[in-house]
Amino acid sequence: MPADHDQLTRIEAACAELAAAGQPVTFREVAARAQISRTTLYRRADLRAVVEEHRARGRDATTLTGLAVQIDQLRRSLEAVAAKVRHHEETIRRLERARRKSG
Repeated sequence: MPADHDQLTRIEAACAELAAAGQPVTFREVAARAQISRTTLYRRADLRAVVEEHRARGRDATTLTGLAVQIDQLRRSLEAVAAKVRHHEETIRRLERARRKSG
């Protein structure tokens, strides 16, 4: 049975609170904060997946491999933004040249 929106919201909030506080994301703590039984968290694949995803993020963030992956993702994002900026700058130069020629 899939989780209702309220349960998912409470679980996401509990996981985010724990991560923000630098505390480990555990099924026990998430269940307590979300006011859902641990049994429900373990048995329902959709709910368990949310908790496990947050747990993996917490582990990956503190490993060298996890940090390397994050740095690579940020580098690629920055390169994409830089490419857009270059494109916009070229468009502005082209428009300025056209305006000077017609004016």
